[in-house]
Amino acid sequence: MLFLVAALLLLGVVVGAAAHLPLPVTLVAAVAIGCWLLFYGLRRHRIDTSQNTTSYRGGEAR
Repeated sequence: MLFLVAALLLLGVVVGAAAHLPLPVTLVAAVAIGCWLLFYGLRRHRIDTSQNTTSYRGGEAR
């Protein structure tokens, strides 16, 4: 629950800051964050598919 409160507080700060920044600066920041999320997601997907995912479920492979 505390994590949710912190995430919503951070979201409010970021949205509030974006409201006061010029549009080009906001768009550059949005593209940078989007690229970071894309690369992170692709890296996680590649790591997850290269490993045996049964260990994450807590069970043994049958």
